[in-house]
Amino acid sequence: MRFVLHSLTPEQKDRRIAACRDLIATADSDPYFFKKIVTGDETWCFPTIRALNVNPLHGSEKPTAEKMRFQKSRVKTVLVIFFDWQGVIHKEFVPEGETVNAVYYKRVMERLLNRIRRVRPGMFESGDWFLLHDNVPSHNATIVKQFLTQRKVTVLDHPPYSPDLAPADQFLFPKVQSHL
Repeated sequence: MRFVLHSLTPEQKDRRIAACRDLIATADSDPYFFKKIVTGDETWCFPTIRALNVNPLHGSEKPTAEKMRFQKSRVKTVLVIFFDWQGVIHKEFVPEGETVNAVYYKRVMERLLNRIRRVRPGMFESGDWFLLHDNVPSHNATIVKQFLTQRKVTVLDHPPYSPDLAPADQFLFPKVQSHL
């Protein structure tokens, strides 16, 4: 495992401390706080694709379980995934040639909210949940912030990047990728 050291300014360090204290205070006052968080991130991966084993002498046949095999794609792509304490809520692969810019990420947020409405209807109806995502420019863009504000989505403050505050990058995503 490789950690990249980031030099944070004193102001960024203060922001990290304040954000962590806010999270601790909220968790102390609400025992269900961590069950209300929907978190997401992007990661590079090689998706697994299904390939049909067909005997060339007999021509094409209907696919059956024993005729299917899985193989790793040769194309590296970006996976966008959101989950809560119960598991994955939404995942999608970014189409080849597309980048995760503000416009694309806003569409991801639309699909995420639709998915939450379907798979976590109680949480969606109550509105008693929080979104935790990175502070990268596409996530903090005005159109994304306006969209989330209009939909009354509470976004948790994500302090300046540090590996100790981004365990998903180091520990979770390798396990998620292996299952996908």
